[in-house]
Amino acid sequence: MRTILLIDDEQRMLDLLELFLVPHGFRCIKADNGKDGLDIVRKEQIQLILLDVMMPNMDGWEVCREIRKLSDVPVIMLTARTDKRDLVKGLDNGADDYITKPFDEGELTARVNAILRRYHQEEEKSENAVYGDFILNRESYSLHYKNRQAQLTLKEFYIIEALITQPKRTFTRDQLMHAAWEYNTYTDIRTVDSHIRNLRDKLKNAGFPNEELLKTVWGIGYKWI
Repeated sequence: MRTILLIDDEQRMLDLLELFLVPHGFRCIKADNGKDGLDIVRKEQIQLILLDVMMPNMDGWEVCREIRKLSDVPVIMLTARTDKRDLVKGLDNGADDYITKPFDEGELTARVNAILRRYHQEEEKSENAVYGDFILNRESYSLHYKNRQAQLTLKEFYIIEALITQPKRTFTRDQLMHAAWEYNTYTDIRTVDSHIRNLRDKLKNAGFPNEELLKTVWGIGYKWI
């Protein structure tokens, strides 16, 4: 049985999430604060985390940063805030996806199943894939160039994988959403731009080649040069 960790300071939301997920074959572990949630990540085998943003003492962004120090487990953030800056902040801290409250059972289970399906598909593939001077490591979800390494989130990995396997091909945002979200209609297309921006920062900070590897094709999308 697949185990999902629910972290939210509202008991009503924890109970609702459990009510939605259990009939679909998920086991739910609940934590009403970030500290307890991190303790569970250290002790349990978790397949996915649903993490609320607005919590006292330790908010969801901080919890997500700490989770990334411990595990590459997929994280979906739950938020009642729709400001684009909040979305970017969540992605910057290592989240794979987000759901805006209020949401229904269909949206929740579609997001969860899509991420888990892709995660396990990657686990079944061979560990490394080589593209010129670049190596994609499917076990650690990282991109390597010579002695340099950039650690990626699950969604960043899917986007890079789509682009790097077909260099110089221009991908539309819709095509990249298909690669990473399997055309999840609930996802804002601007999320692709946020992931690309984060990827560029990671590659630059890791000391990858100076030229722009992820090139913007204005009015269309992106390509790997």
